Amino acid sequence: MTRSNGASGGGGGQQQQASAPGKLPRKRFYRARAHSNPLSDSHFPVPVSPDEVDLSQHYPRYFPADIDGGEEEAAAAPRRIHFADVGCGFGGLLVGLSPLFPDTLMIGMELRDKVTEYVKERILALRASNPGQYDNVSVVRTNSMKYIPNYFRKAQLTKMFFLFPDPHFKEKNRRRRVISMQLLDEYAYVMEVGGIIYTITDVEELGEWMQLCLEKHPLFEAIPDEEIKADPVVKLLSTATEEGQKVARNGGQTFQAIFRRISLQEE
Repeated sequence: MTRSNGASGGGGGQQQQASAPGKLPRKRFYRARAHSNPLSDSHFPVPVSPDEVDLSQHYPRYFPADIDGGEEEAAAAPRRIHFADVGCGFGGLLVGLSPLFPDTLMIGMELRDKVTEYVKERILALRASNPGQYDNVSVVRTNSMKYIPNYFRKAQLTKMFFLFPDPHFKEKNRRRRVISMQLLDEYAYVMEVGGIIYTITDVEELGEWMQLCLEKHPLFEAIPDEEIKADPVVKLLSTATEEGQKVARNGGQTFQAIFRRISLQEE
């Protein structure tokens, strides 16, 4: 069976620049194309099922491996990953969420190997310079459009994030969009009832597309504005990531769609 890869992340590329313990990596050594083709064949390890995801490689504080090579669960360890940042980029949202939800395991999912390696090194540096913090975040190189069910069980996730995804402007490429009716079926499967899906973009047409897909899907409903305003996570959507900061610097507009996973009687 193929297992997911690597301490704090399962990155697929070669490390671009070694960082001293506790020193943040430099982005210029990890630059990659802004987007990748999610329908192309990439070569990286993928777990056969969620049972094959080795949490000790991602969260060693909570799941220390014992001397026999098994896992010795730490006291009061969170049992499962509950937040997923799909297309996590350079990990800004994860870093922002970690102190807000210190007891929640969360993972970033990124297709680009150099960017995944950067996030892995960033997390390791933050752990080294802030003992006891950032132990609940990790990253994995994977294609979330293909392998979400390989990582998460039914009703496992409480939050999913899709921040500034590739708009795929050409009509023939819209099947590559990370929000679609078909993919929402998969996201609904791994989300618990009451879980929240957050999307944001600076492309109006894509914002309308994501909003419409979520409105049409029977397992999601829009969250009222007053509840959105009270959610501490919402501010991070536009401020925590490199893309969001760039939009803000340029005075751009963003378009959010935030929906709750609901239940149907026939489920």
